[in-house]
Amino acid sequence: MKKVSIIIPVYKAEKYIAATLQSALEQTYENFEILIIDDGTPDKSIEICQQFTDPRIKIIRQKNRGLPGARNTGIRHAQGEYLTLLDADDLWLPEKLEKHVKHLDNSPNVGVSFSRSAFIDDNGNPLGIYQMPQMEGITPAIVFCRNPISNGSVAVIKREVFEAIEFQDNLYGTVENFYFDERSRHPNGDTTDVECWFRMSVKSDLQIEGIPEALTLYRVNSGGLSANVLKQLDAWELMVSRARLYAPEIVNQWETLARAYMLRYLARRAVSLQDGAMAVKLVNRALATNWHILSKEPRRTLLTLGAAYFLRLLPQSLYSRIETVALKTTGYTQRQRISQGLGESNAIL
Repeated sequence: MKKVSIIIPVYKAEKYIAATLQSALEQTYENFEILIIDDGTPDKSIEICQQFTDPRIKIIRQKNRGLPGARNTGIRHAQGEYLTLLDADDLWLPEKLEKHVKHLDNSPNVGVSFSRSAFIDDNGNPLGIYQMPQMEGITPAIVFCRNPISNGSVAVIKREVFEAIEFQDNLYGTVENFYFDERSRHPNGDTTDVECWFRMSVKSDLQIEGIPEALTLYRVNSGGLSANVLKQLDAWELMVSRARLYAPEIVNQWETLARAYMLRYLARRAVSLQDGAMAVKLVNRALATNWHILSKEPRRTLLTLGAAYFLRLLPQSLYSRIETVALKTTGYTQRQRISQGLGESNAIL
């Protein structure tokens, strides 16, 4: 049985970390180590972790470096043949590791195995909707435009993939190995995970492939200001500038389409924050940037467009009723596809 290293960066996570750590310990696949990276957290998160006495848990302390810095520290210390990241506010279903290990063991050409995610609210209650990314046939262009891995808690990754993207730098007074690019971390948002997945798709010969099951519970943060939505685009633009350094042809070919998808995503984020004016502005900008998002993904684009304008123009009570029906319908359709083992239709890029 191959050993799996579970890396959990911890910073201001005292509300969630006990449940997150418990979900890791309850895995049916038991040959793992848990590396808790104390990223200089000022709260009681580490005290909570210390209440767990499982010998597979190891706590590593460092001064605050941010999420990519904590992930890098975990990767450097990992002893497993397979590595996985678990954000301190997300949860795993008990069979997650077992299914990913089986997938990787049986697929010599696959280096990154990821799953779908079910959305939960701040209190851990299911929202009834899912992330439904493309599962197979994933190219660097698809990773750049659509990020099928979706979030940092879904993937289990073979060590050789990290070795393929490893580079050295001196950011803190000594030369270290790096995997996530800490120089591309932006104060307005963190897209270092997307950049890392893209670099994996470019530099590793192994494929990225998904399991069509929702094995990760992704917590939706209801906080934040609408003003921060637009600023997240700055972080994405920084990621693009870094990616252009090692994959200029891919970036130049797909940049406007990828930017349009990003703007559409931010429009949906503005809808969730109930900012209709911002949502309309962003979805219009997405279509102006590259209208092909309408022909390539008509359903998602039209739903975002409709949600933005309905929120902007309709009375709040009427909009809320429409939104409730739409979410229930979407959730039902997604559950049907998951139960049938179906993936999203492969994107045509």
